[in-house]
Amino acid sequence: MRIGLLGTGPWARAAYAPALAGHTGVEFAGVWGRRPEAAASLAAEYDVPAYADVDALLADVDAVAVALPPSVQAGFAVRAAEAGRHLLLDKPLAVSVADARSVAEAVARAGVASVVFFTARFQREPADWIGEQAAVGGWFTARAQWLGAVFTTDSPFAASPWRREKGALWDVGPHALSVLLPVLGDVRQVLAAAHGPADTVHLVLEHATGASSTLTLGLSAPPAAAGADVELRGEAGVTALPGSSEGAVPALARAAEALVRAAGTGRPHPCDAAFGLRVTEILAAAETLLSEGTGQARAGG
Repeated sequence: MRIGLLGTGPWARAAYAPALAGHTGVEFAGVWGRRPEAAASLAAEYDVPAYADVDALLADVDAVAVALPPSVQAGFAVRAAEAGRHLLLDKPLAVSVADARSVAEAVARAGVASVVFFTARFQREPADWIGEQAAVGGWFTARAQWLGAVFTTDSPFAASPWRREKGALWDVGPHALSVLLPVLGDVRQVLAAAHGPADTVHLVLEHATGASSTLTLGLSAPPAAAGADVELRGEAGVTALPGSSEGAVPALARAAEALVRAAGTGRPHPCDAAFGLRVTEILAAAETLLSEGTGQARAGG
């Protein structure tokens, strides 16, 4: 599978480009970016073509990996799907339900494969744990804390306009949901949402299995307090999400493998665009509740 990369920012450079270049099962076929000079620089680093026109890249590839801000990802994803190209996308799929739905509908119409990269779903130890706990069942409640120090360190993502605008709910919220949903089931309702320090938010969710979960999400934690953990409690006892022995690049390479399999078999991946839409609907319901300050919010769907 020939995969072109859309995007040249820190995440494209740190994760997408090395994952595609180092993967023997796909061909890294070129780079397009909104800044031509950045595209040329990144392409030269991996000895692949730089494209000045996105449609020219689409004409030369089988699939695209999209490492663009979520506010613009949807438009390019729809464009690629309509050109018959498979999609390796990043979370969140979009920052509005309408945009996320446009991607899911374009994928369905075109019959292309799609995978949204939720990191924990493609890291070996966390992914194995998620599958094991989903098979166990009988969970009563869960607690997830996903606290980053993006805004309290010299992180290359600290200046990201969309992160500054949308905060932790939309940046790390998708990670937490990607772990909880396959284990506890879909979210029926966002029962409560409240602001914490800086961009921190607290959510209480009701799941289809009858279980509840609480989420604490932040990008402004003190560096010593940053980290991610998920704890489940139920009939089988107590268990916690294990850490991963690998970073984003091997996980992203595994996501590319999943895209190749989905394209070859025609079977949708669990983290496809439809799942990305569902995560967006839940986040949008939480955002509405946070802005209103009272009540409960149905989680769309």
